[in-house]
Formats: sequence, structure tokens, C-alpha cells
Amino acid sequence: MKLSRAQAILQSNNKIDVELNGVPVWIDSIDTEQETANIHVEQRPADSRTVRVEELQEIQS
Repeated sequence: MKLSRAQAILQSNNKIDVELNGVPVWIDSIDTEQETANIHVEQRPADSRTVRVEELQEIQS
């Protein structure tokens, strides 16, 4: 995923499906300098981590 799209998803009022390695995740924040995102697994908010934005994939419904 491109950094600009990740930022748009984070700022959106709509739920936009995003996955990391096939697992649904929420984007919590983005570090534009490092091009990383703090994410958590959709059903497990405590399961959070930092990943490169390029690893995220938007799922089209």
C-alpha cells in the first residue's frame, strides 16, 4: 500500500478493510518519515505492532 492511501484510510470515517498477510487489521497511526504504521489485529486490539506501510493491503469489497 502507498503511504498516501494509508493516510487516507486512517482519516476516513468509513470502515475500509485492510489486511497484513491475510489477517484483518486496523491502522492506529502512521509515521510518515519512517513509512511505517502502528496496527492491531481487528479482533485483538492488544495484538499491536509496527509494520512497513508497503506490507499492508487494502481489500476491495
